[in-house]
Amino acid sequence: MTEDKQTDASAQFPLSKSRHESVTEDEDGQRIDNFLIKRCGGVPRSHLYQLIRKGDVRVDGKRIKQTRKLVAGEKVRIPPIRLQVSEVVKVPDKLARAAGRAVIFDHPDFLVVNKPPGIAVHGGSGLAFGFIDALRQQLDQPKLELAHRLDRATSGCLLIGRSLKANRKLQNLFRQRTVTKRYLALVDGVWPAGVELVDAPLLKNVEHAGERRVTVDSTGQHALTYFRERQRFSQATLMDVELDTGRTHQIRVHAKHMGHAVVGDERYGDNNRNTRFRQSGLDRLYLHSSELAFDWGAEHIHVTAPVDAAWEKALVSLESAIRR
Repeated sequence: MTEDKQTDASAQFPLSKSRHESVTEDEDGQRIDNFLIKRCGGVPRSHLYQLIRKGDVRVDGKRIKQTRKLVAGEKVRIPPIRLQVSEVVKVPDKLARAAGRAVIFDHPDFLVVNKPPGIAVHGGSGLAFGFIDALRQQLDQPKLELAHRLDRATSGCLLIGRSLKANRKLQNLFRQRTVTKRYLALVDGVWPAGVELVDAPLLKNVEHAGERRVTVDSTGQHALTYFRERQRFSQATLMDVELDTGRTHQIRVHAKHMGHAVVGDERYGDNNRNTRFRQSGLDRLYLHSSELAFDWGAEHIHVTAPVDAAWEKALVSLESAIRR
C-alpha cells in the first residue's frame, strides 16, 4: 500500500480513543472477551483476542487472559482500535424479519428461537453480523445475549437471554448439565443395532489438513452422547440424539467415530458420500436441535423446534429410494 493509500485508509477508518470502562453490577462475572465484544461493536473477535494476548487490554492495570471473569467495579482499559466496519451492525431487513419469525418461545427472561441452517449465531471470522444481531435489530432489544452456541450449519433450538444477569444464570445451567439437549441427526449408512451410547473423550483444535478439528483422543475432555434409532433408510439412519456433555462438534465427531458421519458434514464426513447425497437433494448438514428442557425457578421449561420443509422433503426422497 502506498503512503497516499495508507493516509486515505486512516481517514476512512480512524482510530478510536483509548478509554477506561467500568464493569457494572450487571456485568459482574462476565468474561473479558464477551465484555469487549459488547463494548466494541463491529470489531472482529479475532482482533479483540489479539489485543488481549498482546496485553493492550488491561483490567485494573494488569494483563489478563481472554477467559478472565470480571468483577463489578473493575476498570477495563480498551486501547485505540481502528474500526473497519460500522460500530452499529446493520442486518439486511429480510434476515432480520426471518430472525423475528424464528422465535418459538417467549419468556420475560429469555427467548428460544428455531435457528435456520446456514447462518452463524454471531459475527466474526469474516462475518459482519450473526443471527443474534438480526434478532436484536428486529425485536429492538440490544441486550439479548446468546446463552449457548449452535454451529452455523446446525438448525433448531437456540436459547437467548434478555439480559446479562439472566444469561449468566442460563449459562450456569448448561455448565451444571441441568439442561436437557436433544437433537435429530441423519447419519450416513445404517447405524449398528444396539449401539446407543458413545463414550469417547474429545480433544479440541487438532491441526488436520490445514484446519482445526475436534478428534477422539484419550487426553481430551470427557464426552458422552446417546444415540437412538428413529427411522432407518437404505442409505442413512435418522437418529434421536441426547447430549450428556456439551463439547464442540460433539455429535458430529462421535457419529464419525462410529463410522456414520452426519449427512452433509463437510468437515468430518466423506466428500464422495456427501456429493451423492447432494445429487439426491440432501444439500445441508442434517443436524437439528429439536428440544431444550430445564427448570427456571418453579417453572419447568420444555421447548421443541420442528424441522423445516426442506428436511421433511429430504426424508421423503430417502423413503422413495427404498421403494424403488
